[in-house]
Amino acid sequence: MSTLHAKQVGDELSPVVLPPVSRLDLIKYAGASGDYNPIHTIDEEAENAGLPGIIAHGMWTMGNLSKLFTPYYEEGYIETYSIRFKGMVFLNDEISLKAKLTERTDSHLTFQVTALKQDGQEALRGDVVFALFQ
Repeated sequence: MSTLHAKQVGDELSPVVLPPVSRLDLIKYAGASGDYNPIHTIDEEAENAGLPGIIAHGMWTMGNLSKLFTPYYEEGYIETYSIRFKGMVFLNDEISLKAKLTERTDSHLTFQVTALKQDGQEALRGDVVFALFQ
């Protein structure tokens, strides 16, 4: 397994493909986060809000980005995130998480991260700064 220390600008981490978003995922996230907005769990409430169906919490999608870095936690930690939400995630969407190294110093690696839906549309895009243990 390659380590982050060996990564060069332009290198990509192994992508992570999430299983299709389920209602149970969102119910569990609502409980963990305290975000009980019913547009995330109840079809009728989402439709009453003008949505075609329930949507995943944006922070659920963002939190899943950490799975890209799980293999590297012995080398450092995510120091900062900067994310822009680009599109809604619905039930049964399959999300692919990707990270590309855009900048490196001796102590920090900056990755451009994206979450793409199965149709190629971006759900979010941003940057993650990973601090390396010295």
